[in-house]
Amino acid sequence: MTGRYLLDTNIVIGLLGGDEAIRGQLGQAAEVFVPTIVLGELYFGARKSAKWEENVARVDDFASRAAVLAPDTEVARRYGLIKTALREQGRPITGERHLGGRDR
Repeated sequence: MTGRYLLDTNIVIGLLGGDEAIRGQLGQAAEVFVPTIVLGELYFGARKSAKWEENVARVDDFASRAAVLAPDTEVARRYGLIKTALREQGRPITGERHLGGRDR
């Protein structure tokens, strides 16, 4: 499958763990992006692991080769609109839904 991919934390963990299905899908992608928040979650997970130094180094290596998307004003504006709309519908933002402002 070709196209553009915005990776979440679970996909990156699978990729770092050698998941061949993920590697196969991403190998055909035109573009692959990683949000800053995903890197933060990876560093957090690496720091709390038993082999934290090794895992932080793996995240560092991945981050150095990744197209990292930093939040900007437009992302913040979209986030505010999405959060407002969901609140008005009685569906507050939980979990990783805050990443949705990036991929609109």
